[in-house]
Amino acid sequence: MKPKTRAVVYNFLGFAILFLVLRFAFGYFFDISRFYLALAAAVSASFLAPKFGVVEGDGHAKIMMKWIFIKGFREI
Repeated sequence: MKPKTRAVVYNFLGFAILFLVLRFAFGYFFDISRFYLALAAAVSASFLAPKFGVVEGDGHAKIMMKWIFIKGFREI
């Protein structure tokens, strides 16, 4: 699998897992409509999810991760 494809898959998985967790958590604690629960979970998950990207250098590509809970970039 190419590094760019892996980065997209990692971005999707990070968002999807956080979205589902937040959607059910918000639904448990707040009594609002399903649309607003999904909207709040999507906004929160897009802010909290780690971001993956590909950096090309030295003849090969590296997958890097940035997250709000970790300072700087991490190599995957």
